[in-house]
Amino acid sequence: MRIGIIGAGAMARALGGGWAAAGHDIVIGAREATKAQEVVAEIRARDGSDNARSTSIAEAAEFGEAVLLAVPVAALTEILEGIGPALTGRILIDCTNAFRPDLGTFTLTEDAVAERIAATVPDAHVVKGFNLCAAEVYVGAQLEFEGRTLLVPLCGDNPDAIARVSSLTEDLKLRPCHAGGLAQARYMEATSAFVVGQWFGGNDSRAMFPPLDATFAEVDE
Repeated sequence: MRIGIIGAGAMARALGGGWAAAGHDIVIGAREATKAQEVVAEIRARDGSDNARSTSIAEAAEFGEAVLLAVPVAALTEILEGIGPALTGRILIDCTNAFRPDLGTFTLTEDAVAERIAATVPDAHVVKGFNLCAAEVYVGAQLEFEGRTLLVPLCGDNPDAIARVSSLTEDLKLRPCHAGGLAQARYMEATSAFVVGQWFGGNDSRAMFPPLDATFAEVDE
């Protein structure tokens, strides 16, 4: 698949590198061309991939059958206004979090980033995902915990977009799940703030939840 990545931070390096290693064609665009070039050089050196290159943000958007938004939330409006028409009919993966750091805890600067993105570019197929863990986790040496492969919840309204992002998730040796429509994405964004805040506070978020077979998740009659 042709994947355009907008941004040149940790998520661009991690997911872009993983997808390049899986054989996808990757183009990375950033506001600073040198940073995009550095990410591409790192991907090539790490994975031996020659199917990643740097370009402009506009060209990355036009190139990708799927486009990963991996930029600070504060930059979204300016970027989307500039590339909106190019995203028509494209899969737009939103991995952003609107974190407001505050003395070891996290709150959000806005409640529903994915919904705002969808409202700004209504002709794109927005899928929220890859926002619950640090970038390094998604391409780490350990992707299985207590016998369970790391699960990546995806929220979106378009079944084909969900299916294709699910395939991209599996290419990273992760396990995708459709966690609901885009209306559920705001709750995933809130979950990221809570869970990451707990991690930074030294609490084991994983130990807060039992496995599915011990949840008593049955409908009351």
